Amino acid sequence: MSLREQLCAYGRRAVELGLVIGTSGNLSVREGDLVAVTPSGVALDRLTPELCPVVDVEGHLVEGDLQPSSETPMHLAVYAATGAGAVVHTHSVFGTVVATTMTELPPVHYNALLLGGAVRVAPYATYGTPELAANVRAALEGRTAALMANHGGVTTGATLDEAFEATRLLEWLCEVYVRALGAGTPAVLTGEQLDAVVERAANPPVFPRRTPS
Repeated sequence: MSLREQLCAYGRRAVELGLVIGTSGNLSVREGDLVAVTPSGVALDRLTPELCPVVDVEGHLVEGDLQPSSETPMHLAVYAATGAGAVVHTHSVFGTVVATTMTELPPVHYNALLLGGAVRVAPYATYGTPELAANVRAALEGRTAALMANHGGVTTGATLDEAFEATRLLEWLCEVYVRALGAGTPAVLTGEQLDAVVERAANPPVFPRRTPS
């Protein structure tokens, strides 16, 4: 599947899962010095491969008739600062709720470790600006996910599938936290508890094979 075909497939999934509405949200995937990105002003479930522009890592349009997403500077800043192969940005409901009320999403579940730990909320800046790109890049340091104040979320991965799964996990964690707040005061895992999870993952139990009697 080509890079542009990947954008179309995952764009449809983002809409189907309710992670974006209208023309909000954008995705990109990198191969070498080229980045295929969703276009500006086109709903993600209406994409066709030829509509997706390709830019180089410096932001020059290489292929396509439409302008790339206005958030392309943020995507390129993330690529410049990380080894990511794909970036997903959505306006998911629970992620945006947390991004309007918190400075970070605390680790209320150990699966937060799959994103690097507590998810930082990048300070607000106007979309598409160098300021927002810099804020997101800083919030992603040591993480594969960040929230953007009063905006949404962004995740990275080695592949578009990996970045998309990180987006799904981020939204799940945000939903758990928001729903937990409605039920009471969520317990936040301590550093010691998270370290124990890392140790457990590194040393899983081994179940001996039963020998025939």
